[in-house]
This record gives sequence, C-alpha cells and structure tokens, in this order.
Amino acid sequence: MTQAPEAPLTSFPKDRIKVLLLENIHESARQLFAAEHFQVELLKHALKEDELISRMPDIHLLGIRSKTQVSARALAAGKRLLSVGCFCIGTNQVDLAAANRQGVPVFNAPFSNTRSVAELIISEVIALSRKLGDRSREVHTGVWNKSAADCNEVRNKVLGIVGYGHIGRQLGVLAESLGLRVIFFDIMSKLPMGNNRSVATLDELLSESDYVTLHVPATPQTKKMIGVREIAKMRKGSYLLNASRGTVVDIEALAEALKSGQLAGAAVDVFPVEPESNDDPFRSELQGLPNVILTPHIGGSTSEAQESIGREVATSLTKFVNAGATTGAVNFPQIELAPQPGTHRILNVHRNVPGVLGEINGIVSGLRVNIHSQLLSTDSEIGYLIMDLDQDASDSVRQGIGSLPTNVRTRILY
Repeated sequence: MTQAPEAPLTSFPKDRIKVLLLENIHESARQLFAAEHFQVELLKHALKEDELISRMPDIHLLGIRSKTQVSARALAAGKRLLSVGCFCIGTNQVDLAAANRQGVPVFNAPFSNTRSVAELIISEVIALSRKLGDRSREVHTGVWNKSAADCNEVRNKVLGIVGYGHIGRQLGVLAESLGLRVIFFDIMSKLPMGNNRSVATLDELLSESDYVTLHVPATPQTKKMIGVREIAKMRKGSYLLNASRGTVVDIEALAEALKSGQLAGAAVDVFPVEPESNDDPFRSELQGLPNVILTPHIGGSTSEAQESIGREVATSLTKFVNAGATTGAVNFPQIELAPQPGTHRILNVHRNVPGVLGEINGIVSGLRVNIHSQLLSTDSEIGYLIMDLDQDASDSVRQGIGSLPTNVRTRILY
C-alpha cells in the first residue's frame, strides 16, 4: 500500500518566506533555512535604521547580531514580519516592548557561546597576571624586558564573578580547575557550581577579589555599575575584566584607576560606543595604558560558537514558522503545542484584557467547530493562543477572531 504524501507544515508557501540575515551570520543558519526552502539573503554588515526600514516590508524573518538596532520604527515597517532572531546573547539592540505589542517574538542564543567567552576570560586572567600583552608588544619592537616583578600565578587567588548566569557558572568551574577560589554576586538566587561561593553584596565581592569579571546584561540598573565608587572598593592592585556590555563600566573612571595604580590591569572586550564596521576607526581612553588588553567584541567569536549560535537561533525561528512554538522567546508568552493530525492550526495574538478567550471560544462554538487542542499564555500586554481545529472551518474562525477589537494578528498556520 502506498503511503499518502505528507501534508505541508505551513499553509503559507515556504518558498515565499523571506529571511534577511545581517552582520555575517554563520553559514549554519543559512543551511538550516535553505533546507526549509525559505528565501535567504545574507549581508556581511549591519544596516542603519533607514536602510533597515527600507528592507522591512518584504521580510518575514530578520536575523541580526549586536550592531543592528531594530527600533520601533523599523518594526512598524515590517508588515509581514513574523519574528526576529538575535544571533548572540544580548537582545537590547531590539525594542522588545514594541515587538511584543506587534505580536513579533524575539529569539536569542543564551547558551551557544558560553564556553568561548569563559575561555577568553580565563586566558585574560592569566595574561594580566603575567603582563603578557606588554611583554609581547615589547619583544615585537626589539625590547628584551625579562622580569618577574609584579607577575604572579593565579592559583589561590580570588576570582569574583558579577552575574552568575550561563557564562558565569561555566567560568567558575573552569577557574576552580586552575586553583582559583571563586566567589560570585547575582541579584537572583543561584545554585553554586562546585566550590563557588555566593556573597551578599557587590561591595563584598569587590573588596574580596583579585580579579573582578562582569557578566551582566545591559539594563538601566547595570549602566555604569562599575564607576569611581566601585573601583575604590576593589583591592589595590586587582584587575577588572568586562566581556558583557560596554555600558556597565565607566571607562573614564577605569582609565584613571589604571593610571593611579589602584588597578594593576584590565581586559575590556566591549565598549560604550563601538564601530559599526571593521573599516571604521576606534578610539578609547584605555588605549596605550600598560597591562590593558583591548579586544574588538570577540568574546563569542569562535568558529564553534558562531556555528552553534547559527543553528540554535535558526532552529527557534523555524519552529515558530512551522509550529508556532515560542519556547525561548525573550519578549513573548512561551508555549509549544504538539501537532494534531488532521487539523488546522490557528495562531492568535491579542491584547491581554479580560474575556478574550471567551469571545474566541464563542466564535468557534457559534460556527459549530470542534477544538482538538488549545493552549493560551499571557504576559502583561498580550495573550498568545495556539488552537487546532477542524479543517473545514478554520478560515471562518480566523476571520471571526481577526474582527475582534482585541486582535493583534491572527493567521492559519496549516
């Protein structure tokens, strides 16, 4: 007996779904989208706001890294936009609230580059302790400065981790394997890994640590969280490392602390203002200071991390297109419903006000349609509903729901 052909996963022809990937996103993402028969365009650079707005009307999926700013204006121009993928950890480059109101889930890659960032920090802790940047630069210029002055092993020193998330926890494990003692501070209660120890306040961490490394998001609370006061709390001759976001450190205060000797060195991978492309110049008060490692936002820039990020975010976007799954979205109610054979799936985003589900079910009941499965989740602004119905009435249901004053967007998925 011949097997019936498999039904398409989406009623919208896949070869008409347009994906725009910016900032040299890894080939692994393109391959995954191409396997779904999506139309994929890759650009190596970021787009400025007006350039992005001009491209938005025809895009269904947008992929960015850290430099492209997706404003409310850009989102409003995306009349066909289904979702945005941030192929990195951070999502502060997207107006998440505007995307939420428009019914556009935003996905990121919270796990894929943790090892790469953690390894970079470990290497910089050792390099700062041995002044490797200065010694290497000197030898390149013909200076032979063999000295053990102010150079130390890292064993038995204290590493203080500010922000004990995915990166912080993995970093703590690696640091302990080198003999470092690890303490951490986080505003949320976190389960320590290994012998890592939590401290009650940021001031306590700063005063106890030989090395302070920052792994926090960019929020109003973290803006310039390390400034003149906090640096004064640090041990004299300690080190500061930042591979999180450029806004969390007062760069001028850091430069003064390095010049005065309050800090013995620093490693900075992120800056308040960064060039838009590799062709643009870069300036910082930290340039030229001794025992300061400056890198161009490369914490997650390894082949392994970028390939993994490409797969992780592209998979999330594809699952949303194919099944309406929002698991992992940073700005959206998170639900995922297993497909029901022989049904049509309706996705609905509506304003979160009392009685909407009752109105929707009233429409379905009035049309005498059978609901095979239904799942709703809400946040403060919107509700997101996945509903599997009898196939012969799904379009009538879609039209009825779409006419409700609370409706944000409704579509038949398959």
